[in-house]
Amino acid sequence: MQPVYLNDSEVRDHLFPFSQVRPAADIRVGILSIREKWEHLLGRPVQLVSGTEGLPEGASVYAANIIPTKAFAESLERNPAAPDWEATKLVQYPWHIFQLNDWAIREDFRLLTEGRSSIPIPATVQAINPENIFIEPGATIQHCILNASTGPIHIGKNAEIMEGSLIRGPFALGEGAVLKMGTRVYGATTVGPYCVAGGEIKNSVMMGYSNKAHDGYLGDAVLGEWCNLGAGTSNSNLKNNASDVKVWHHPSEKYIAAGIKCGLLMGDYSRSAINTSFYTGTVVGICANVFGDGIPPKFIPSFTWGTRGLSKYEFEKALTDIETWKKFKHQLLTEAEIKRLRTIFEQS
Repeated sequence: MQPVYLNDSEVRDHLFPFSQVRPAADIRVGILSIREKWEHLLGRPVQLVSGTEGLPEGASVYAANIIPTKAFAESLERNPAAPDWEATKLVQYPWHIFQLNDWAIREDFRLLTEGRSSIPIPATVQAINPENIFIEPGATIQHCILNASTGPIHIGKNAEIMEGSLIRGPFALGEGAVLKMGTRVYGATTVGPYCVAGGEIKNSVMMGYSNKAHDGYLGDAVLGEWCNLGAGTSNSNLKNNASDVKVWHHPSEKYIAAGIKCGLLMGDYSRSAINTSFYTGTVVGICANVFGDGIPPKFIPSFTWGTRGLSKYEFEKALTDIETWKKFKHQLLTEAEIKRLRTIFEQS
């Protein structure tokens, strides 16, 4: 069976900071990553490439930022030379991740639940539109409100929703993830695998293994993996005059309009101190430790230490801190990660 090749050579830079440590196809939008969507829909292996040189003649190569759908996959089977491109979406900029999340959760919910049955909703849970709620085996849910009248709710395997949580769909809680007591979630939000979430969250994506465990507001935002927001951290997502939010675009090294709403875009391994306040449209690179008096600047480069003067994070210190954070979730820092981080550090 010939694989599908997803090429991110032309889109990688435009998806900074989320494409620094992962291929564009491994960005999570909705419940699944882009790569996982291709695999589920086509039932074929997917290989990630940077360019087309050396690929077999006649290989099926697609841009890694294309989000496929069931309608697209069916059209591809009918006519590989002219599929229905109107049935796809493109993640062209990092803010598209949260902007497309409502649509993507609905698409993934249908894909993952078709022909399957949810485990029963516990008696202590107040469920609205229960037919639009799917709970995977091993999930623990009690004394909370699940309102699926505004969109589907998918609760992953071995995830936990603690008592007092209020959730409106569309919403996805990944495998092993936790919503702490009294969490308020508005759609369209994805809390990825092994994340811990609390406080108030709206229209945001936490890709995986990240923490926003305390009070504070995260809205119209994206967190990569292994991020941590200190207690009381909040982002603004709307300017006082309701004009377009300007966001740092790394390839052009200038700010461009991202729409009326955009909050925090934080790359992998980055953290903020308690009570940090982020401006609308703030971009934080990978492995930044954000702390200090006042509001941080709207663009914080990778491997930044603090915010005043934007000092450089010492590389060995950064690795030690990442390793410590990963141990919290029973993971280890791999040699492949270290090699990739060292390359980014030397180029930053």
